[in-house]
Amino acid sequence: MNWDDLRLFLAVARSGQILAASRRLGINHATVGRRISALEEDLRTLLLIRRTNGCELTPEGEVFLRAAERIETEMLDAQASTGRIDAAIAGTVRVGAPDGFGVHFLASRLGVLTKRHPQLKLQLVPVPRSFSLSQREADIAITIDRPEQGRLVSSRLTDYTLGLYASKAYLQDAGVPDSIEALKDHARIGYVEDLIFSPSLNFTGEVMRNWDAGFEISSAIGQIEAVRSGAGIGILHDYVASQDMNLTRILPDISIRRAYWSSYHETARNLVRVRTVADFLREVIQEEARIFVWKPPSGQK
Repeated sequence: MNWDDLRLFLAVARSGQILAASRRLGINHATVGRRISALEEDLRTLLLIRRTNGCELTPEGEVFLRAAERIETEMLDAQASTGRIDAAIAGTVRVGAPDGFGVHFLASRLGVLTKRHPQLKLQLVPVPRSFSLSQREADIAITIDRPEQGRLVSSRLTDYTLGLYASKAYLQDAGVPDSIEALKDHARIGYVEDLIFSPSLNFTGEVMRNWDAGFEISSAIGQIEAVRSGAGIGILHDYVASQDMNLTRILPDISIRRAYWSSYHETARNLVRVRTVADFLREVIQEEARIFVWKPPSGQK
């Protein structure tokens, strides 16, 4: 059995598409398709069901995927032990992150890393969703929950806080609420509840039982823009909102605390490019740790 065929199978299984796998590997998609067919002939079993919109693993393909990942891990460990794996910091690393963190924090800082390592290509995917590392939707995933399943290497990046914010213009027109009860008389902005992919994103329940937002947005960036426009009061990330002179933090005693976690698949443990990016994330966050947890100004309660 050819190791390269296994590598191609893993790429297709993880991406769910022959075309997407071929683009990531830099190989013609027809070649990838032929090699997968050859692998199936060698094994005398069907591994993938090919559809017009992608590929689906057969039950035999699921079993073979687990075996192929074990072989992959052994190969990486063997290469690492001889010092022959991924010696140059080169290639592509995709980082999946929540949209607020990805756009407002990472996007302006990852350029430093590409300057350090010109052969490294970074892909930042900042969207309000979760990522599957086992299917290689990302090489490194930033999440607000520590992953409970999968063969992952995870570490806590930082705690962060959220608070209630409104624009100065809104508060001038509607007044400043002085209690949680008073929030009921104000326009409120929140998430689209049935699109919340993690219970940890249900911030509103920690402020009041029925937030009942008149304007729901399934994006942290969208909520920030809505609050900035004067559409109402929202629960925003302090490390973003506190930097905006047009936004005012109200009811300062209300502070919601969460954490960001960084994870990658254990089969990438010995890939220098992945470890380099993971280390950089920890480095840059540690350098700016003070911005993530809000503290009231001196003299303010």
